[in-house]
Amino acid sequence: MLVLSLMAAFAAHAAAGPEFDAKRLSHDVKVLSSDEFEGRGPNTAGETKTVKFLIEQFKAAGLQPAGDVVKGQRSWTQDVPLGRFEIKGPVTLSVSDGKTVQPLKQGDDLAVRAAMTGAKLVDFKNAPLVFVGYGVTAPERKWDDFKGQDLKGKLAVVLINDPDFETGQGEFGGKAMTYYGRWTYKYEEMARRGALGTIIVHETAPASYGWNTVKNSNTNVMYDIVRKKPSEAHAPMEAWIQRDLAVDLFKRGGLDFEALKKQAQTRDFKPAELKGVTLSANYAVDAQVIVSKNVAARVVGAKAPNETVIYSGHWDHLGVGLPDAKGDKIYNGAVDNGTGIAALLELARAYGKAPAPARSVVFLAVTAEEKGLLGSEYYAANPLYPLATTVGVINMDALSPDGVARNFTISGSAKLDLLDLLVAKAKQWNLVYAPDPKPEAGHFFRSDHFPFAKRGVPAISYGSGDDLVVGGLEAGHKVEEAYVTNNYHQPSDEWSASWTFAGMSHDLGMLYALGRDLGDSKSWPNWAKDAEFRAARDASAAKRK
Repeated sequence: MLVLSLMAAFAAHAAAGPEFDAKRLSHDVKVLSSDEFEGRGPNTAGETKTVKFLIEQFKAAGLQPAGDVVKGQRSWTQDVPLGRFEIKGPVTLSVSDGKTVQPLKQGDDLAVRAAMTGAKLVDFKNAPLVFVGYGVTAPERKWDDFKGQDLKGKLAVVLINDPDFETGQGEFGGKAMTYYGRWTYKYEEMARRGALGTIIVHETAPASYGWNTVKNSNTNVMYDIVRKKPSEAHAPMEAWIQRDLAVDLFKRGGLDFEALKKQAQTRDFKPAELKGVTLSANYAVDAQVIVSKNVAARVVGAKAPNETVIYSGHWDHLGVGLPDAKGDKIYNGAVDNGTGIAALLELARAYGKAPAPARSVVFLAVTAEEKGLLGSEYYAANPLYPLATTVGVINMDALSPDGVARNFTISGSAKLDLLDLLVAKAKQWNLVYAPDPKPEAGHFFRSDHFPFAKRGVPAISYGSGDDLVVGGLEAGHKVEEAYVTNNYHQPSDEWSASWTFAGMSHDLGMLYALGRDLGDSKSWPNWAKDAEFRAARDASAAKRK
């Protein structure tokens, strides 16, 4: 009945809704990803410029401030306290096999993250390495990769993704990644077990990105939410290692990497120590607490102002980091996520011109997504508007700036009414739903809808289609592969005059109509009955009319 009642409302908002300006989308992406904004790193001059720009645009659109209450009045921002961690000085790394000591290079051999335990110095000598397979503890699947292994004082070497990624069949959803496959889970689990460090073996296919992305994402300034006991979430050392180097270390430790990897895909796997192989590390860390900003704007609902629809996207990128081959140090983040923020602003302008819907609509630009969804995590833990009466979240992350597609997707394969409504709405825009083409990449856990979803709020992260009207799937796949290989999390993610933004301007009409119908409805979308987030949503049912 829910879907049917909302579908009836869709007729009022057919494809003849507001128009979205491709030139304005291009302009906003160009501004946000310009060198002047310095890659939009949190707690930098780039953040100050970005927040100022967003507030100016929301004001011009006629929206109301929706952030923290200051002196009895809503401000435009929500303070987000974050731990800031930066490696200072040289990173000295070496590995020994008892015969020779081999120096390792930060960024080339290993990508070592600044320690997020609060320690000012990471310094250890000759720490043993233990291979723990995929590093999974999943009692509900009768799966334990540790078999009682004590990791205290040891470095845990772990594979990325799930045990059934290689075969596509097994206890972990086949090709679709579960949270057990995410690097965040690996770090958390090793910390819980008291490991000295976690070293993730990088392989391009199961990680879904190349080494350059790993290097650029992990060797710059790191952030985390402020934790009372940070050592429960982070081991002293967190790093990635190049696959070929890992294979060599396994061999020097008397182990066969490929054979052990196959064993790790079974319940019978047992941890294996790289005998005689040890690693030493020394680097200083500057640890401090800073305050970044989420930016929030609102159209106040005409009839049910305490019920909220949220559009979201992250304003941050990687800031200034390691130079590429051309010497460029600015990670401009044009696609990721200048496009999502440009879309957010265009939607705000459309709502600002239209009569207010019955429910309120919030436009939320969050910080520190690139550091682990920290801005959205903070909002979801400290909501400006109650999650129980948040109708749904429509997130936009790294949209295509190219031509119109015949399809669209969302991150992951979640089942929820919000997707059913979007699929129905898409028909009016000649768009069909294409399930996440790479569920093994774990995109569901990598966008800002996830902190809302895990707390029960119906939430999706919208993705542009790959079946282009001009060029079809072949052209769409070519564009996507070129972006992931050449530009994702690299300084070359820059604005291009060749981008038409025709696809975004087309799709925004649909996303506007979806949000508008949710805003004018009295219904409450939910997750599918067998969805893992259904129970959390149902627990707050009494707070909704």
